[in-house]
Amino acid sequence: MAGSAPRIFVSHLAGTAVFDPNGDEVGRVRDLVAMLRVGRRPPRLLGLVVELATRRHIFLPITRVTGIESGHVITTGVLNVRRFEQRPTERLVLGEILDRRVHLVETGEDVTVIDVSVQQLPARRDWEVDRVFVRRGRGRAFRRKGETLTVDWSAVDGFSLEEHGQGAESLLATFEQLRPADLANVLHHLTPKRRAEVAAALDDDRLADVLEELPEDDQIEILGKLKEERAADVLEAMDPDDAADLLAELPEDDKERLLTLMRPDDAADVRRLMAYEERTAGGLMTTEPIVLRPDATVADALARVRQQDLSPALAAQVYVCRPPDETPTGKYLGTVHFQRLLRDPPYTLVGSIIDDDLRPLRPEAELPVVAGFFAAYDMVAAPVVDEGGSLLGAVTVDDVLDHMLPDDWRETEFHLQEGAGHGGG
Repeated sequence: MAGSAPRIFVSHLAGTAVFDPNGDEVGRVRDLVAMLRVGRRPPRLLGLVVELATRRHIFLPITRVTGIESGHVITTGVLNVRRFEQRPTERLVLGEILDRRVHLVETGEDVTVIDVSVQQLPARRDWEVDRVFVRRGRGRAFRRKGETLTVDWSAVDGFSLEEHGQGAESLLATFEQLRPADLANVLHHLTPKRRAEVAAALDDDRLADVLEELPEDDQIEILGKLKEERAADVLEAMDPDDAADLLAELPEDDKERLLTLMRPDDAADVRRLMAYEERTAGGLMTTEPIVLRPDATVADALARVRQQDLSPALAAQVYVCRPPDETPTGKYLGTVHFQRLLRDPPYTLVGSIIDDDLRPLRPEAELPVVAGFFAAYDMVAAPVVDEGGSLLGAVTVDDVLDHMLPDDWRETEFHLQEGAGHGGG
């Protein structure tokens, strides 16, 4: 592993203050949550268990941490204050890994884990548990220098999942690298009991991505087996249009109960989408495109396009509007395509390079009209604008295809043939 990122021993993080971007303390670190992986691969750090002033323990995803040091932790300021509940694939680093008896792979010698270190992977937001600080012998008393050592995670046996282990852990670890659509295909062919076990073990973001790729019946079945608060968390993590489609299939009482449990802003977006017919531009659109003011620069636009959570279709263009710069916005001015952003100097104002030749879609435009628009103009995303000229959202080509393919298309297995694209006899 590259040495550019600092290595932090987790014992130094215990009790560390957690701050929001304004410098206000929001809580204290009480543990770290990691996911074990097959073989001797280092565990992935999922997040932190933070104790609030109310003594409630909440989960802070590592993706919402902007700085982590031995003296403090800085967050994005976005916290989900629901009580932390450990899932089957998760391990508490302080509570379950420290003081554990393991053995060294090379010698078979039994050792005790005193500490472990975490490090951020180069050029990524992911963190891993990479080193283990161990002590020889069985005693806990202080010992003379030379009886402790630090080794790579792979040099210690007794933590990682076995290839033929039982339960959801082994299955999830085996399929960790699958794309959501492929993992959804795996889940679809499991028994309902097994499918529920795996869904319960997935983290919210991963489960949201997988749900978006599952047939409707599987979506409803899985959501119905989650605790209501967790179901609301997963719906928040889904794209608003997919969440709206799923909620629309539920009984009215269940739908309203889940919407009430969701964060108000997320619920408002979903309610807005549910007001439109499903097979219209309004029903297909997402309410979270990239929206910029005309005085934003090309550099600003490229920074937004680089956001890791954006789909390729949404990152293909930005939409320029008068304030406010969230949907539904002020007046829609036009679109700037990604290729144009690459051609112009970083200081160029996006308001000066907009493409306003194409008429945007109306929310009531039906699916054939939307599909024809994409085909005629070679678009991967298109703005949806109301009669008053406000941007409501954007339709992406994947959502158009979802609604044009046969209802059972998700149930069809499709895999790239091994060796496709390579020469050979």
